Amino acid sequence: MKEIYVDADACPVKDEVLKVAARHSWPIHMVSNSWMRLAEHPLITRVVVPEGPDVADDWIAERAGLGDVVITNDIPLADRCIKAGASAIRPNGKMLTEDSIGMALAVRNLNTDLRDAGEITGGPSGFTKNDRSRFLSALDTAIQKVLRDN
Repeated sequence: MKEIYVDADACPVKDEVLKVAARHSWPIHMVSNSWMRLAEHPLITRVVVPEGPDVADDWIAERAGLGDVVITNDIPLADRCIKAGASAIRPNGKMLTEDSIGMALAVRNLNTDLRDAGEITGGPSGFTKNDRSRFLSALDTAIQKVLRDN
């Protein structure tokens, strides 16, 4: 059985993940560093990992594999999961693939350097209805691809 792993601490699309996963009967692991209110549903497993840098990321990366889907904004986590054969989707609906992850890592590292140098002082743009809609479509497409390929 293929599964969905959600880097849940700051994920704005938890309800949307459940909506799509329920349609396909895919189990979901909502992974966070602290307890959070989630919908009660038999497909959802709540995973609370200890506090610490990358503990949730490590939990997901150690389990996600071929055919699984990972929902995260964390580019290094996405890279690890893609290398293990999983699909990675950002909450705004952008798919990260073997072809795009290298550029995503480079842009992330450049932005980190620019922030550290004080050249970038603002945060990311706000999450929109279009982002939510793109996410729903991307997750459904990723699941359909896994179902077709198996």
